[in-house]
Amino acid sequence: MTFPVLKGSSYTLVHTPDVLVHEGKLQESEMRNNPDSDYLKAIPDHLRSFEDVVGYGPNQAYIGNIHPRDLNNIEKPWYDHPMKDASKDGKFGSIMNEDEFYGCMKAVDMFELVVLEKSFQEKVAQEMQDDPVIGKYWVTLDKLNENPATIEEITELISDKDAKPLYFNNELVGCVKRAHEFDAALTSDVMFENLVSKASGAYALAELFAKNDIKPEDIDYLIECSEEGCGDMFQRAGGNYAKSIGEICGCVNATGSDTRSFCAAPAHSMVEAAALVKAGVYKNVVVLAGGSSAKLGMNGKDHVKKDQPLIEDCLGAFAVYVGENDGKSPVIRTDIVGKHKIGSGAAPQAIMQAIVSDPLEHAGLSIKDVDVFSAEMQNPEITVPAGAGDIPAANYKMIAALGIMKKVFEKSELNSVVEKIGMPGFVPTQGHIPSGIPFLGHAKEMIENGDIHRTMIIGKGSLFLGRLTNLFDGISFIVEANDGHVDDDSGVDKDTIRQMIAESMKQFADTLK
Repeated sequence: MTFPVLKGSSYTLVHTPDVLVHEGKLQESEMRNNPDSDYLKAIPDHLRSFEDVVGYGPNQAYIGNIHPRDLNNIEKPWYDHPMKDASKDGKFGSIMNEDEFYGCMKAVDMFELVVLEKSFQEKVAQEMQDDPVIGKYWVTLDKLNENPATIEEITELISDKDAKPLYFNNELVGCVKRAHEFDAALTSDVMFENLVSKASGAYALAELFAKNDIKPEDIDYLIECSEEGCGDMFQRAGGNYAKSIGEICGCVNATGSDTRSFCAAPAHSMVEAAALVKAGVYKNVVVLAGGSSAKLGMNGKDHVKKDQPLIEDCLGAFAVYVGENDGKSPVIRTDIVGKHKIGSGAAPQAIMQAIVSDPLEHAGLSIKDVDVFSAEMQNPEITVPAGAGDIPAANYKMIAALGIMKKVFEKSELNSVVEKIGMPGFVPTQGHIPSGIPFLGHAKEMIENGDIHRTMIIGKGSLFLGRLTNLFDGISFIVEANDGHVDDDSGVDKDTIRQMIAESMKQFADTLK
């Protein structure tokens, strides 16, 4: 059986401290309900500089400059021990500054909702023209020449028209207007979140093209899997982010759709992409997701209590390219897919059984046959102070314990197995972003270098957050080394099959004479 392959990936971070302060849902709620709170007063002293963000080890792992396991060699806490000679540009992606990102929001806005102050707009327009990714791949940069405003005009839009302010270095530089007078799905608050997700997703897509030498016009299908939902009051969250992002990056031959399943959506989307390519429906599919402004500073109160920086200050985005088997790129095993069934149950052991051991055993494999697992790769410096613990470490211990229960490992091997199959968490808590997908860039490199043969990517989701079900969600898939076999198991290539069909039709026609 020939399988689709993982041809490339990209990972983008956007440092957005002012968006954290003014648009992160925790901070926004605090301003509304407790404007004199000690937490709000403490925020300015706990914000990081762009240099701090670039030097932060987990961020360097996310964009591919170090392997996640290299974090074991950095003294903790990582935020107190920045990496020397760290770069905002990485093998897999980059880290963007907030002012340029506001320009990105303006460039992806098709309805003149983003308004920037004139001199600020001119400055970021030049930055974007000079950006090697945006300047080459984005087709809407002319919007940076449209409808600039004065600060007075922006202030009036905020006070009289309920526009959302844009701040840079705590100074007002623009705003996002509402898209409708009374539609609750098109308020300035919702449009702000939607444009943030679209702009960051579009940059990740352009980085995918730039880092992997891909032509935008070659893409057939786009699947967007972030946690936002665009629509109006008649079809709230009806979509479509995928096509709107493809439009920005010149994907003129692509169509697409959105997939939503909370934190598990990226893993679902990868299975969907692989299935579409395997079935021959589309040859080149991209799975992508933009970031979530709502989750910036989500655990901020706990971080301030521990007197640590507000390290949930970056939007996370990614894009992954799935294509037809080229005989060299790592394959995605469409015959080994784990799923948390409706009847699987919510106990941690039941979830791991359903999405880890069941699909492996069905394929005649065991946990021991997977070199590295990637599941919920949240940075522990974010989650531990908030009381959620080290989530990746907990997952690895459950997988190792499951292997012991299955008699694949000895009980005495627990710690060594965890070390062998795992890695430190290195991903921002952007909901869907830590879903296991951020490891794909490293996995592709490790597989092609011969360091590992097989990895399992796991996505888990909390469906109960939508208040429609108490169910959890989970799905997994396998990526492994390519054996170079690109034809069907029959051993007959496609040209031979076509020739055989033609000869059969000729013979049939001859019998009718």
